[in-house]
Amino acid sequence: MELKEIERSIIKKYRKQIWAPFIRAISDYKMIEENDKIAVCISGGKDSFLLAKCMQEVKKHGKINFDLEFIVMDPGYTLKNRKQIEENAKKLNININIFPSNIFDVVTNVEGGSPCYLCARMRRGFLYDRAKELGCNKIALGHHYDDVLETILLAMFYSGEIKTMMPKLHSTNFPGMQLIRPLYLVKEKDIISWKNYCELIFLNCACKFTLEASNKEELSKRKEMKALIEKYRKINKHVENNIFRSVDNINLDAVLGYRKDGKKHSFLDEYENL
Repeated sequence: MELKEIERSIIKKYRKQIWAPFIRAISDYKMIEENDKIAVCISGGKDSFLLAKCMQEVKKHGKINFDLEFIVMDPGYTLKNRKQIEENAKKLNININIFPSNIFDVVTNVEGGSPCYLCARMRRGFLYDRAKELGCNKIALGHHYDDVLETILLAMFYSGEIKTMMPKLHSTNFPGMQLIRPLYLVKEKDIISWKNYCELIFLNCACKFTLEASNKEELSKRKEMKALIEKYRKINKHVENNIFRSVDNINLDAVLGYRKDGKKHSFLDEYENL
């Protein structure tokens, strides 16, 4: 498919599924501000490449003046995977800035713990560093609506707490830097539909560790959460929205306790004064 039709499809054919929720997220959560310089982080997958195109389109058609950098961290891609990223960037008219790291080598040699978690943490640091070098004040990641839902359930099932993946965050290690997630309200099924419609082929996880461990137990619990949501979607069509609203509609009058700024609070703190 030609570039113009790919770009047109985001705003026209997928206006309801992709463009509208993308615009709603950046507006509702105030992700883009005047004179921002945003580093859009591209991993090579469908989500980050769609994010890059959406950010190009909102810069082209929007009313806010801001700049973009498209950065790709090469954590040790195979030549084939790196070539695919470069070819997709060229096809989609995205001027990428590639820089190297040795994350894959580090992760594959670490014993114990979650290699995916370690990889994500290390990636974040490298991306912030590069963005800062380029004069950016924000980095944009391609997490979508399904990632948010899965995070909520993972926290409840495996951490015993209620929390979510936030639409934007201040960096604790890089003062003045923020992280934003403009695809926060876009569903994965619609990203997949767009990819297939445009006849695009993107990388899945290109991690050498994952490839070598493909016959072992699933490294991430996200697949388990994804299956759980799919199961309950068949029973209740509103289940996704209800999971999302559960962290946007917390009733503090009906919870045993909560943490704020690292301090634990109990319902008993105010119980006797009622």
